[in-house]
Amino acid sequence: MIGAVKQMEVGWKAKELAREIGVSGATLYAWKAKYGGLEVNEARLLRDLEQEDARLKKLVAELPLDKDALQTVIRENGWSF
Repeated sequence: MIGAVKQMEVGWKAKELAREIGVSGATLYAWKAKYGGLEVNEARLLRDLEQEDARLKKLVAELPLDKDALQTVIRENGWSF
């Protein structure tokens, strides 16, 4: 992705480059918007941060379910909270 963006920056036409690497022109422009100006190590860091963000969002979304399940167990066993 970074390589394709850099090729666009040095003068390749998006249509030709898209055909060459087998993606749509819209995909190239999306990559350029997201990764334009980044180096490979920065793009890797961005990807890792996005994955960590997704993992944390999933954990936060599951918290109410866990809380509800625990409260149900407490109620069924007659414990108070």
